[in-house]
Amino acid sequence: MNKKISFVLPCLNEERGIGKCLDKINDLIARGFASAEVIVVDNNSTDNSVAIAREKNARVVVEHERGYGAAYLRGIAAANGEYIVMADADNSYDFMETPGFIQALDAGFEFVIGSRFKGRMHKNAMPFLNRYLGNPVLSGMMRFFLKTTVNDIHCGFRAFTKEAYQRMNLKSKGMEFASEMVVAAIREHLRIREVPISYYPREGVSKLSRWKDAWRHIKCMLLFSPTWLYMIPGLSTFVFSFLMVLLLLRGPLNVGMHTMDVHFMVLFSFTTLLGFQLMALGYFAKMYGVQQGFFKEDGFLRIFERFFTPDKGIFTGGAIFAAGCLINVWILVQWIAVRFGEFHMVREALFALTVSIIGIQLIFSSFFSDLLYFSNPRR
Repeated sequence: MNKKISFVLPCLNEERGIGKCLDKINDLIARGFASAEVIVVDNNSTDNSVAIAREKNARVVVEHERGYGAAYLRGIAAANGEYIVMADADNSYDFMETPGFIQALDAGFEFVIGSRFKGRMHKNAMPFLNRYLGNPVLSGMMRFFLKTTVNDIHCGFRAFTKEAYQRMNLKSKGMEFASEMVVAAIREHLRIREVPISYYPREGVSKLSRWKDAWRHIKCMLLFSPTWLYMIPGLSTFVFSFLMVLLLLRGPLNVGMHTMDVHFMVLFSFTTLLGFQLMALGYFAKMYGVQQGFFKEDGFLRIFERFFTPDKGIFTGGAIFAAGCLINVWILVQWIAVRFGEFHMVREALFALTVSIIGIQLIFSSFFSDLLYFSNPRR
């Protein structure tokens, strides 16, 4: 254990718990963490938290922008250690369990996160809804979207190497920082270890907003999962809807006791266009995310870029649009043939409209993707 360790604690009015946290850290330093430093990030406290931190020999840095992520970004940037240990300053985590995290880092793991569910959850440590609904659902979503085995993605007791932190390139300023860190660790293929820990009732007033923070975590996961946010819903909607448009183009479709007719064809025409638009947005999101370093290039992008270029998209879109126009010309010819009299080719007109709009969308989407290609240094 010869690596320098930096303990980073965000602090916003934590006078009831911060002293106990720092006492435990100082005890660890006295027992062998001789090269450790302690950084407390003051996030606009109005109580005695800062005075207590300085009294306990912690280095205090100030971050005026409110937010869980903002505080950690400031504190970790100020850290000098090769290992970073982060946890809340409300005494809900036991810093005496830090050696287990350090042992994992010494063994070659790059990101270590505690698991409150695999460890000991003390009475009243976590609200009922958080324990049995919020955390299991959000952790389950993370495991499903990103194929990870992390059991407790919102555990705030974590440790990682400084080099791993730099690779994660974190940006979130709010509570979603916790989710972004796990997403980034998975994205960067860091060696991840989960260790059981104890979890205690916090001391002081909670700063969490249950539903607002839950939504921010969900949004963060979706933003970093464009395949699930855009591509899968878009592709499935497009394929199913366009198939139904083709079936209804032939005439009414009997489904059990019910008949699907022109009104359903209008609906499926709309959802076909919606599905196509979602797929285009998914592609743009993937391209932009890769360029900005939010996530790695995946198999979809590699295959797609191998066979697709913006020029091909523009000309293909033009051909599809032309096909729609030709169908409309054919409909016009049929109308002229009956001397502009009574006429019933609504299905054909809907199909032509759908095809034409898809062609136009593909043309302009290809122009936009070309703009993204120009901004891509890999080009």
